[in-house]
Amino acid sequence: MQAMRYASERSALGDQPVVVLTDRLAHRRLCIAQHGAALLNFETDVGGAMFDLADGYRDASEIVARPGSRFAIMAPFAGRIADARYRFDGQLQDLQPGVVGSERASRHGFVRGVDFDVSALNADDDGARVTLGSAAIRPQPGYPHAIDLAVTFSLDAGGLTLEARMRNVGNDAAPCFFGWHPYFRLAASLVDGWQLQIPAQTLIRTDATLIALPGAAAYVPLDDAPALDFREPRAIGDSILDQGYTDLEADTDGRIRTRLRDPSSGLGIAVWQERGVMHAFTADTASRDARRAIALEPMECMADAFNRPECAQAIRLEPGAERSFRCGVEIELS
Repeated sequence: MQAMRYASERSALGDQPVVVLTDRLAHRRLCIAQHGAALLNFETDVGGAMFDLADGYRDASEIVARPGSRFAIMAPFAGRIADARYRFDGQLQDLQPGVVGSERASRHGFVRGVDFDVSALNADDDGARVTLGSAAIRPQPGYPHAIDLAVTFSLDAGGLTLEARMRNVGNDAAPCFFGWHPYFRLAASLVDGWQLQIPAQTLIRTDATLIALPGAAAYVPLDDAPALDFREPRAIGDSILDQGYTDLEADTDGRIRTRLRDPSSGLGIAVWQERGVMHAFTADTASRDARRAIALEPMECMADAFNRPECAQAIRLEPGAERSFRCGVEIELS
């Protein structure tokens, strides 16, 4: 009897439980930690040898310590919230009551350190998939809301798909949006020689704390910011990126693709999303392996969206309602 192309199984990395999804035909393998639902590996066959496209956590201790928020699931918000304060439905909220000065910092949501439950794990002729769920987003200082979160990773012939679903299980409308913080590498080298293409028309300009400038000042046409313009594929070079991009243009199939390619090998990826913004970070301040991977972060809304009037409708989730966000990774070889 011929073995099925796809497989899914539970495993462990040290004392940390993980899930492994495998495509035996294409020689691809995903490994996802239950802690934080963080992708650890995305291995693929390149020229007869397995290569890991993911620069994720390397061992159990990193899974727990979360350096660099590698492949973090960001919910109920992504990026930073200015001064850890926001106003929603007329109520001022403080995510860090009693904290003052430079210690005030709220970023990347509430689930990076949460142990997710495996609510579904299966494989068939079409693919392998796992759904990881969490009920950890519950009323807390500065966030008096309850959100159930489910994240499904799928591996199929098209590559990796991630689908996040957020359901408001509280009694009042809640602000929430989703983001993913993956780090990718295409070679054992600095990112400088890799080519990047971001199909955006507008740069999100920020202050020194990476909070978008007020009002219309946050939005800069890329014609006016040539040093950060990657509408056409070009080498990253010495560019230092920690930038959000918006007004993203979709391909004819409806997917918005940010592309990264190593011209020396022809290995490339397309990070796709259905809407939102793309944040690019060249990992210059990473605690290890600076500039040896690039974070390409699909986000449903821009950072600090809780404080942006133009994002108010996009982040609002009524009681009992559910919203989903899909993104993923396609492998491109030339």
